Amino acid sequence: MSVACPQESQNALTHFATTRWSLIRQGHIPGEENAANNDLAKLCQIYWRPIFTFIYRRGHSAPDAQDLTQEFFLTIFDGTLLQSADPKLGRFRSLLLRSLKNFLIDTAVKRGRHKRGGQVQFVSLESWMADTAAQLAIPMAALESSPPEALFDVGWAAAVAEEALCRLRIECESKGRRRVYEVLQHYLTAEREEISYENLSRALGVPEQTVRNLLHKFRRRYRALLREEVAKTVESEANVDEEIRYLCATLSAGTGERPWK
Repeated sequence: MSVACPQESQNALTHFATTRWSLIRQGHIPGEENAANNDLAKLCQIYWRPIFTFIYRRGHSAPDAQDLTQEFFLTIFDGTLLQSADPKLGRFRSLLLRSLKNFLIDTAVKRGRHKRGGQVQFVSLESWMADTAAQLAIPMAALESSPPEALFDVGWAAAVAEEALCRLRIECESKGRRRVYEVLQHYLTAEREEISYENLSRALGVPEQTVRNLLHKFRRRYRALLREEVAKTVESEANVDEEIRYLCATLSAGTGERPWK
């Protein structure tokens, strides 16, 4: 069995050409609207969970929180919410949270609703909990007791980790190595004593030393992908490590899991 790991990108953080900030700006450049909408749809797909969680914890029912989440993102598509977005004002995470709070204040007055469907697709609360990686799921007790702001950040950290995992899986599948990903993904953040290289060797049909090398490369690539995802949400490379430390501590406190080592 031939087993290999995706090669680490050589220019992972050499520039910030495509950040979440640049996606917002692109929507206001003539001729770039369609590309911007596609990128914003991807943004919504990644980050709708922390938005939904925040709204849900603010006292809205799951169906209402779902509707409000969609309406919030539609305001982004319409270009009315983030037109004045400025990376100098802080992290993209903080911008969205501020914008979401303002949106909920306005909505409390208007009480308008968009029908479900349209440009953004959502799933039920039950599907969300089922689809979320088990190690990144927010415990129901936390959903019912934690402050909305804390849940937003936990959901945000989980979304970043999930997107990195998704990219790692796609890279492996493109090289015909889905089985390697399926076996090793559970050990990306495991402590040494939690890993049985003998069992992994049998599962993959390769020598133990090969497993050690594979896991080392997988972890390195996963960390690189995490850095790339975080880099898209901060104003400069200098802020990446600080944001990573914050999100790591947030997710660990919220779910008991380490998103990365």
